Amino acid sequence: MINLSAFEDKIKKGIIDNCYIFCGLDEEMIKDKIKLLQKKVLSENFMDLNLVRFDGDTLTSFDPVINACETLPFMEERKIVVVYRGNFLGDKDDGGKKTLYNELNNYIKSIPTTCILIVYYVFKDKREKPSSKIYALDKKTIVVKGDKIYGRELESKVKNIFAKKDKDIGNVELKLFCSLLPTDMGIIENEIEKLCCYVLDREIKKEDIYALLNKKEDDDIFDLVDLIGDKKVKEAINSLNELMYKGDKANEILFMVERQFKLLYKVKYSLERRMSREEICGEIKLPSFICEKLINQSNKFTLSKLLRALEICLHWEKTMKSSSLDKKIQMELLIIETMTA
Repeated sequence: MINLSAFEDKIKKGIIDNCYIFCGLDEEMIKDKIKLLQKKVLSENFMDLNLVRFDGDTLTSFDPVINACETLPFMEERKIVVVYRGNFLGDKDDGGKKTLYNELNNYIKSIPTTCILIVYYVFKDKREKPSSKIYALDKKTIVVKGDKIYGRELESKVKNIFAKKDKDIGNVELKLFCSLLPTDMGIIENEIEKLCCYVLDREIKKEDIYALLNKKEDDDIFDLVDLIGDKKVKEAINSLNELMYKGDKANEILFMVERQFKLLYKVKYSLERRMSREEICGEIKLPSFICEKLINQSNKFTLSKLLRALEICLHWEKTMKSSSLDKKIQMELLIIETMTA
């Protein structure tokens, strides 16, 4: 199993295999690497004829994919067949998904040299890891894990995006910009576009970044839980919608809300045991300013209400994995239930 950087290095060196399995949380980053391969292999003139795409969610049989792979490319040495959102690569194993996976597994060694088959699977949340199915395929072909990028690698990538827009950004401003955003390239590109439009022809300043990105993810979750504690239904729903608009997935928001209630429960329990603020900070191993926020926020809840909120979060976590109901609606119901607990 290789990471996205290793994949990119191989493509730039012209080392190209005829099958790739991608997995990871950031779909935009995966699609970005697939586009890199497309540009390396296919000419612009015949891209539409030699690039075939299938929606993994709607596939009932792998036969159409196999037929596309077996068809010769038009005026090119190779063609590319992409199966996007191949959810049959996840742990869930109902009859249809198991069949699709088995058909892919059996076909991998038979892919003709005139075709490159790409299948990618997007993780549902931050806690998901590559499934046993993906590890089994790693023994037969190239599996690329789309881990988040951080530090200098992220800063370099972001700086290049600014450069493509003919916009320069200083090192201090670049570090600040990267620190205020989740490492999701789709969100980052949108925020770069907004920042460039905001400053127009002048240089980017720290004040501009703060003006557009004045809140971190943790602050948003504190706000959401505060509104739950104050029983402000409309405002809490609006806060949820704002988080989802920024690109956070319902599963990720649920994870953060659940984590927040767990921390609040620990803090509330410690306060009732008459522990000092310094002792609580040492117990939960978080910075003092975060501890202060948690202590203040815990005053809005009783221990029993925090315990009930955690039970509700666990219930909806299980429901989201098995229900076809819209995730946004499920999150709204979760928020309403925690307020009325």
